[in-house]
Amino acid sequence: MTMEMDSLDRLGAAAFDGFLVRKDLVRRYARQYPVPTYVVEFLLGRYCASVDEEEIAEGLEIVEKQLRDRTVRTGTEELFKAQARDRGSVKIIDIVKARLDTKNDCYIAELPSLTLRDVRIDDSIVRENERMLTDGFYAEVTLSYDAVIAQEKAGRPFGIEALRPIQLSKSDAMEVLARGRAKFSTHEWLDFLIRSVGIEPSSLTDRAKQVMLLRMAPFVEANYNIVELGPRGTGKSHLFQQISPYAHLISGGKATVAKMFVNNSSGERGLVCRYDVVCFDEVAGVSFDQKDGVNIMKGYMASGQFSRGKENIRAEGCIVMVGNLDVDLEQQQKIGHLLSPLPPEMRNDTAFMDRLHAYVPGWDFPKLNPAEHLTDHFGLVSDFLSECWSRLRGVNRIQALERVHLGGALSGRDIEAMRKTFNGVAKLLFPDPEMPIPDEDLEWMVRLSLEARRRVKEQQKRVFKSEFRNTHFSYTLGADGVEQFVSTPELHSDEAIESDPLPPGQVWAVGASAETAPGLYRLEVTCGPGSGVKILNQPTPPAFRESVRVGEQNLYARSREMVGDRNPREEEFSIQMRAMDSDKTGAGLGLPVLVALCGSLLGRNSRGGTIVVGSLNLGGSVELIPNAVRIAELAVDRQAQTLLMPVSARKQLNDLPDELWTRISIEFYKDAADAVFKALED
Repeated sequence: MTMEMDSLDRLGAAAFDGFLVRKDLVRRYARQYPVPTYVVEFLLGRYCASVDEEEIAEGLEIVEKQLRDRTVRTGTEELFKAQARDRGSVKIIDIVKARLDTKNDCYIAELPSLTLRDVRIDDSIVRENERMLTDGFYAEVTLSYDAVIAQEKAGRPFGIEALRPIQLSKSDAMEVLARGRAKFSTHEWLDFLIRSVGIEPSSLTDRAKQVMLLRMAPFVEANYNIVELGPRGTGKSHLFQQISPYAHLISGGKATVAKMFVNNSSGERGLVCRYDVVCFDEVAGVSFDQKDGVNIMKGYMASGQFSRGKENIRAEGCIVMVGNLDVDLEQQQKIGHLLSPLPPEMRNDTAFMDRLHAYVPGWDFPKLNPAEHLTDHFGLVSDFLSECWSRLRGVNRIQALERVHLGGALSGRDIEAMRKTFNGVAKLLFPDPEMPIPDEDLEWMVRLSLEARRRVKEQQKRVFKSEFRNTHFSYTLGADGVEQFVSTPELHSDEAIESDPLPPGQVWAVGASAETAPGLYRLEVTCGPGSGVKILNQPTPPAFRESVRVGEQNLYARSREMVGDRNPREEEFSIQMRAMDSDKTGAGLGLPVLVALCGSLLGRNSRGGTIVVGSLNLGGSVELIPNAVRIAELAVDRQAQTLLMPVSARKQLNDLPDELWTRISIEFYKDAADAVFKALED
């Protein structure tokens, strides 16, 4: 029963007194009674919103009694009806729905758990709670029984005497949230949010926390469409089913156009009009009852509106699709793409994919182990949190992106998608519009947003390569920043060279010497005020020390030709060599070292997917490569796109098999300056 509070609990208690609940208590009662988690949390929040153990114990007695006496289990329906007759009234917790009875010009209510469809209800109650006219909501209901009316022909003896919605209606909820958030650091607030949805953040990696953040984003960003595919048992649908009354989960199966969008015969609005989030669970099995169902959804996902006859209807509901990805990621990318589990009418439709703003990497979230991943600590009460999230949909934090310049590879739809993801994440972490977003937080949120959209783009590329060729998403932070490229981690392989440009000062290289087999290296150079070159590899292989000396002297001797008016003698360079093969000597790397030094000094990225080859001497001449064919074979094995070699190696490559010529582009340079020019991005 007792729980030892940690620093985050104490911080939460100080910031949100009266809005906290122990999440282990929620799980205990949610499993026992036929109501969603947020209903249990509402009661716990009312009676147990304290960190005092005695107050919690007293409140639990009240909560347990109310859940026991007021929730209707299967088979006990007639018992509650009999109690209403015998006592005159009975209190229950149930979903309340209402509709207009035009024949009698009055409203009638429906209580599903009691299978009552014709319950009397005053007009004033309906007007105060109009949501019962759409899909209904959970409420504490006082149900009365009138024996006189029961004896009338077609009489309706049951009536709703009083009703208390199970949802927050505090007008100052956003002010409370903003004041409380100000007491947390960004890291602490993210952990507190994750605890508030029932997960223990200390059991998650930073990557898994980002997945949780993307799952939450649809609750705060209108018309935001995401897909999450991953292994079973990772809690993909939990957030959309148990946490918020503003979300609706559609389990796998047939979806009707009338239910999703609008019923043409009655004019009743569908789920996307009534809920903030509509989630398709087990999306592989989803299909529509009408042939044009997918097209209607595709149009809605693009514009936030759909047609009913001549009328255009706008809605703000987000479309979320979750499902299982059963095969190995690398294998799936070899045989198809990562949206293959979608239904047949969606999986290869690049126009449909374009409507997805983000692809959440569900494989980066662990399988949930109740003993390890479910929290026993305090978090925000769900009804308070979900109400704040719903109100945040009207807040905008896009202005923070004024400090960020996006690269040319992003299309208009890519930019819109990235901005929506960023806006959602930023509102979750910085709900107060007046709260500044520090550069370090801004940057990782931008990277996360670009990566989530690029994952969609990569699947489009696999379906239709000629149209979606350029997926090298990048950004620059600030006017004087360096362009940074964002990749999707699942495309990375230790055996392969990525096609994304490398940061300034980083170069893929192959060492070339007559004594050793060709070896792949990655050189990484940084520079700052000072002088000279510092080699970080200790002990330093003698051959690599010589390669660095040659590259450094060539830079000093031909600096104007290679780096313009910058003076390399006023910079201190730090260089590190990472050997990817058995050869670790670093022999014959003079020219790649020179390219890395120049790239670092100029702040220019190295070309993506490119291996630089070349051995220099102190006089600046490019030496003959002894094994050009073996170097080309190595480049093909590592899936490089381009091999940059001295033109003197051209004759040797006549022996390269025809099939290898088709798998790599070989470019030649005439001298060191030409090599630097061709190896660096413009």
